[in-house]
Amino acid sequence: MQYLLMIHGEEGRLATMPKADVEKMMGAYGAYTKALKDAGVLRAGERLQASTTATVVRTKNGKTSVLNGPYAEVKEQLGGYYVIEAADLDAAIGWAARCPGAADGAIEVRPIWPM
Repeated sequence: MQYLLMIHGEEGRLATMPKADVEKMMGAYGAYTKALKDAGVLRAGERLQASTTATVVRTKNGKTSVLNGPYAEVKEQLGGYYVIEAADLDAAIGWAARCPGAADGAIEVRPIWPM
């Protein structure tokens, strides 16, 4: 079954981190991504641009509204994701726990509903 691992964290944190810490974190993500690939479970994954680049679209009563920028003021934003293939939720949680973002943010694990 496929699972979506959504990486939530504080966007502004990266800008305030010392360069060495940023390099360490990027190295950790590189190693994590390699581990997913080596295990044959990685299906997709990308880092997202800042929430300020987001556009929220809604349609109500036949009218479309567009809101630029983040929809909600929250402490943590969606910063990236991985789509993995895992035997079950426990295996997906195991991979989520290994994600570097789990150390200072949150990884939301969601089963993908095949269409």
